[in-house]
Amino acid sequence: MSLTAVQIRNAKPAKKPYKMADGNGLFLYVTPTGARSWRLKYRFGGREKLMTFGLYPDVGLADARSKRQDALDALKAGIDPAAQRVAAKAVARKATDDTFEAVARAWHDAERPRWSPGQAALILRALERDAFPTLGPIDVADVTGMDLITMLRKIEARGSIETAKRVRGYCLGAFGRAKAEGKIAFNPASDIGDALRPTIKGAKQPAITDVADLITLQQTIDRSTCGPAVKLASRLLALTVVRIGVLRAAPWGEFTGIDWSDPDAPAPSAMWRVPASRMKLEVADKGDTAYDHDVPLPPQAVAVLRALRPLTGKGALLFPSQRSVAVPMSDAALSTAYKRRGFKGRHVPHGWRAAFSTVMNERAVELEREGDRLIVDLMLAHAPRGMSASEFAYNRARYSARRRELATAWADLITEGLVPPYDLVGGQAR
Repeated sequence: MSLTAVQIRNAKPAKKPYKMADGNGLFLYVTPTGARSWRLKYRFGGREKLMTFGLYPDVGLADARSKRQDALDALKAGIDPAAQRVAAKAVARKATDDTFEAVARAWHDAERPRWSPGQAALILRALERDAFPTLGPIDVADVTGMDLITMLRKIEARGSIETAKRVRGYCLGAFGRAKAEGKIAFNPASDIGDALRPTIKGAKQPAITDVADLITLQQTIDRSTCGPAVKLASRLLALTVVRIGVLRAAPWGEFTGIDWSDPDAPAPSAMWRVPASRMKLEVADKGDTAYDHDVPLPPQAVAVLRALRPLTGKGALLFPSQRSVAVPMSDAALSTAYKRRGFKGRHVPHGWRAAFSTVMNERAVELEREGDRLIVDLMLAHAPRGMSASEFAYNRARYSARRRELATAWADLITEGLVPPYDLVGGQAR
């Protein structure tokens, strides 16, 4: 027998919950506290399932029957009404300001002024590639730590361990904003760090791999009391990502394609060719010119060299020591500068190579330029295992144009917002 409005109004609480059936699986569930809710029992896929339609009197008898009919119609069409309702809610949430994607984009907009344009674009691409496809349409209050872990493990599965950590950091920031706005009570990204795969440890030296932090490092050195040669050495090392020993002992004669008489002349073919004898190679390879290392110089590197030229250009070395123009700068000059300015244990001169490799390899994935991975290795003077000297020389020539493009892209990223190199020498170079 169907229920009547009078029966529903007069339903009293009892010591135990009880049901008042209306037919076709619909019933009113009355709790000992007096709460009354509409529920529907049905079978789908051979299993008994239960749906709730809301509390009485918010949902009246006619509304409950209408919802029951909608559910029965879905069952006739072979659709689970509960799943249908979840999907409908997800679509509705996507149009609100409380989805994870909406919150993350608002966080990104708020944080963007403190990033370089390149870094802001990288962060947004990472969110759009890795987080938004799965978490984007979900209400920010419904995202769980396990949802995040599942998403991050997909990143780890493709070998991008550091990317997973960074994406987790971006999510941490987005949820932090949601918490501050009262949309969530707990940040689900805060306690999942231990669930991620650790960075592989070995002989790897400490390196900052976040572009914004790399710029901060350079700005710190620029504003320090270090001498102009140390400041310019740090800038040139960052731009060329050669080994520190190669930079310290670099002679002016290795640089070509730069008009030293005209500081404003373009230098589109500027190049630093480091002979094999100065490279980290097997002894037998040090005399093979096939292993000479070409470093394409972007405009920012040329500007550093032009600023340095009036300081040390009369001698043979770019960075002579203070004791003698014939002796290179001390091996500890840059590392000490980094340590004394708060970067001890975070970044060493050699760390620029790791930073370049991490950022540019991830950029290759984001831009779907997998071929750039080989070029990044070539730019670091890493000969792939099994590659002969002739093959190495061939690839060096074959990819020269793309190497220059990547060198410029890297330079644009890490010099955003930095003062011009001439300012580091008090403008005396012009």
